[in-house]
Amino acid sequence: MMKNLSELEKKLNYSFKDKAFLNEAIVHRSYINEHPEFRLGHNERLEFLGDAILEMVVTEYLFKKYPDSPEGELTNLRASLVNSTNLAKVAENLKIGDFLYMSKGESKDKNPKSRQYILANAFEAVLGAIYLDGGITASRKFVQSAVLSTLEEILDKKLYVDPKSYFQEMAQEKTGITPSYKVISAVGPDHNKTFTIGIYLGEEMIATGKGTSKQEAQTNAAQAALEKKNWQIK
Repeated sequence: MMKNLSELEKKLNYSFKDKAFLNEAIVHRSYINEHPEFRLGHNERLEFLGDAILEMVVTEYLFKKYPDSPEGELTNLRASLVNSTNLAKVAENLKIGDFLYMSKGESKDKNPKSRQYILANAFEAVLGAIYLDGGITASRKFVQSAVLSTLEEILDKKLYVDPKSYFQEMAQEKTGITPSYKVISAVGPDHNKTFTIGIYLGEEMIATGKGTSKQEAQTNAAQAALEKKNWQIK
């Protein structure tokens, strides 16, 4: 049975001419595995399309908005706008998660990282659906409203700065030492581990960070180390 998506369309501020595009955009692969008779496919092809549209629209916007910024700065800004953390927040604000078709197992999964990726991917799929239904003009309008509107907060909170890169830069400048990372613990089953990682300057452990991946734990450790050293991101 197809869902009534009129409320989601209101949240998206876009009315689909062909509702099948939107319906497919919110079908997670797990639902098809559980309901092989479902007449629509899963959303991964639309996600693939939406990812490309998002990258292009955001790149074009930043290129025009910051004509004097070098490539590296534009790349960091773009990454902060299109990463899974930001897209998941956008998807939450749009209530996309409330409409997703997922298997019972996925619906009950409490892993925040898994949820984040599902929401981010669903957002990209919805964007792909809007592109197919309304073209690039509708896509630009949607990205402007949903994603580019988060740029002010990203700039204000300096979320475009990578804590690992910044801590390394500051550590080398102030101490001449390149920081290193070591796994302190890895707890939980293989599909849902929580890592605790320490960040070191030489033999001294400066801080620790936790995450559901080593990369996330390292980033959190670097952020904690910046705060402990009082090396403010400028």
